[in-house]
Amino acid sequence: MKENKIICSTNNIDYISIRKAMVAGARTLEDMKKHGLCLTCDGCKNELEKILSSVCGCNNVSMVNVIEAIKNGATTVEEVGKQTGAGTDCGRCKALIANVIEKGY
Repeated sequence: MKENKIICSTNNIDYISIRKAMVAGARTLEDMKKHGLCLTCDGCKNELEKILSSVCGCNNVSMVNVIEAIKNGATTVEEVGKQTGAGTDCGRCKALIANVIEKGY
């Protein structure tokens, strides 16, 4: 799991807040702007796209990997985990995986 640290130094928004926004359905930079990120500070420029593209830091599973598993028939968090390894260690990414399944991404 990624350590919690401030990502958006302009608006003092941390990693966990970004992940919570993702669980709520935010997937793009514009979505993140709606959640208060400035998109212009060094943290936003250097880290935000990497965070958005990652689902499971423990097993290095990307959003693309999760979407591919869903396209290949995974319909539950457990099935995505079997195909990708996401959610099989600490489990903190399970809510995000569930949201991706729910949104049909």
